[in-house]
Amino acid sequence: MIEYVTATVAHIRRELAKIIVGQEEPIEQILVALLAEGHALIEGVPGTAKTLTVKTLSRIINANFGRIQFTPDLMPSDITGTNVFNVATSAFNLRRGPVFTDILLADEINRTPPKTQAALLEAMEERQVTIDGDTYPLSPIFTVLATENPIEYEGTYPLPEAQLDRFLLKILLDYPAAEHERQIVANWDAGFNSRRLDQVEIEPLADADAISRCRFDVRSAHMEPGVQAYIVDIVRRTRTHPFVHYGGSPRASVALLLCSKALAAIRGRDFTTPDDVRDIARPVLRHRLVLRAEAELDGATPDAVITDILKSAEVPR
Repeated sequence: MIEYVTATVAHIRRELAKIIVGQEEPIEQILVALLAEGHALIEGVPGTAKTLTVKTLSRIINANFGRIQFTPDLMPSDITGTNVFNVATSAFNLRRGPVFTDILLADEINRTPPKTQAALLEAMEERQVTIDGDTYPLSPIFTVLATENPIEYEGTYPLPEAQLDRFLLKILLDYPAAEHERQIVANWDAGFNSRRLDQVEIEPLADADAISRCRFDVRSAHMEPGVQAYIVDIVRRTRTHPFVHYGGSPRASVALLLCSKALAAIRGRDFTTPDDVRDIARPVLRHRLVLRAEAELDGATPDAVITDILKSAEVPR
């Protein structure tokens, strides 16, 4: 029932608002990723509550929270875990890494080399990890919410296209509006402290399986063939746009389908409209486009290209 999704999302938003001021659109997009069974890359300058948002969300949905602070010397085994020899039993025991959780915050993911970044690929795609030839399943609601800083490039490693494509969405977290920033300052003056979240009365979801139930309802939502064709047309236009070197693959079309259905459910509908597709197209596609060098030199951006494509694509009636 789509009403269950709507009520669950309303509860999450209400509880998040006790901690997070503003940022409604990024929060909506994070919820889209969660309900569409995908992962999200969150890009924003330091101090915009990226980590705080993820930690608070985990508390609200009764999920186990894990965090990895990515650094240049991080090893793949620091993510997945490793087998450790136990002298007392003369056997190897698995020491599970932080990837064995429900919500994983991959903090500053672009600060570690590609080899270590790749350790997340199997976990993100298959929701399992392989350690010394043995495969271990991860949580059914395993979700990676990775962060990166857009203004520091020294000591960073750009994410490979293969890993970028594993993220369902790339979410841009900007500075808060003036009134929201004044409210943040007022909250801290009144005694709020983000390092003491246990002192804030957060009401978790009563149903431990709420997210799984919501995901089932989203998968069951209806989409007209005309809207499906609209999605395919948008993605195919990314491959022929004069500013684009590489456009979105069929995986991008599927991602846009899933996210549009999730957004429609969040908005209280069991059917998807072209407006849902347009509203979520930029977060779904912006990290999947590789622009031509001359276009970048002229100031073109993926968001501007997507906006141009949305203007030219024929909207189904």
